[in-house]
Amino acid sequence: MRLSPRWRKALLTLHVTTAVGWLGADVVLLTLGVAGARGVDPGVVYPAVGLVGQVLFVPLSVLAWLVGVASALLTPWGLVRHRWVVVKLVITTVMLGAVLFALRPNLRAAAELGAAVPADVREGLLAAPIVSSTLLIVATVLSTYKPWGRTRRRTGVPGDGTVDGGKRARGGRAVPPVGGGEAVPGRPLRSGGRRADARRGPDARPGPAGRRTGTGAWAR
Repeated sequence: MRLSPRWRKALLTLHVTTAVGWLGADVVLLTLGVAGARGVDPGVVYPAVGLVGQVLFVPLSVLAWLVGVASALLTPWGLVRHRWVVVKLVITTVMLGAVLFALRPNLRAAAELGAAVPADVREGLLAAPIVSSTLLIVATVLSTYKPWGRTRRRTGVPGDGTVDGGKRARGGRAVPPVGGGEAVPGRPLRSGGRRADARRGPDARPGPAGRRTGTGAWAR
């Protein structure tokens, strides 16, 4: 299934919006975690961490992941066609699992306990946004530069309709690579892989200059 250009732009806009929101909420959690570590009133900091995390960060994590997967599946990029998409998918999937199964219990504890949050939970609430914001920046760089090319390339096989990594010739017939001399049914070849001139008559003979005269005879 492929979307029309209008719907692709709408999906791209939603993808960018949710990704930026995810990173923004992560930066807010990081700021609050640093403030708590520097001695700001824990009775203010950690309830705010719990609120922002549960109301904003966790839902945005799920939504951004879903929109990202939909953007890959419903556009020509595909989900596993390009290496940068695969790496980004792995990054965001690992992050989503960590948010749901490791960070969310700490967020709940921060919201409920406030200033009484244990030291190990405080450390987790600081470490989690450091790691996740770094990974989100890496994912953003991958989306911008799109490195490493495709995950696999097809090799052209004479007669299968592809050539040089899957490019299809006109009319669906395979064309040999430049410099090759293999014959393809229906496509007479010269040496070097170029098609012979089918318009020459059977009596045409090449002259020293290899050209025909204006009357159709070969020059001598």
